[in-house]
Amino acid sequence: MDKYNRACAVCHAAGVAGAPVTGDAAAWEPRLAKGMDALMASVKNGLKAMPPKGMCFDCSDEEYRELIEYMSTPQ
Repeated sequence: MDKYNRACAVCHAAGVAGAPVTGDAAAWEPRLAKGMDALMASVKNGLKAMPPKGMCFDCSDEEYRELIEYMSTPQ
């Protein structure tokens, strides 16, 4: 997944600055419980150390959803 590697992996592969680690279902569970709308708002507006748009400035809403689903699914 090119956009994941380019924009998300830098933090989510290792949990930098509290980012939920890709594939760690337990870390993603409370975030997913808030709903996709809340997750999308966090991505677009930034949250804590994550900058607005999560470093994927050319992602569409659908791509953000796909990236969230990819990262929150056990690998």
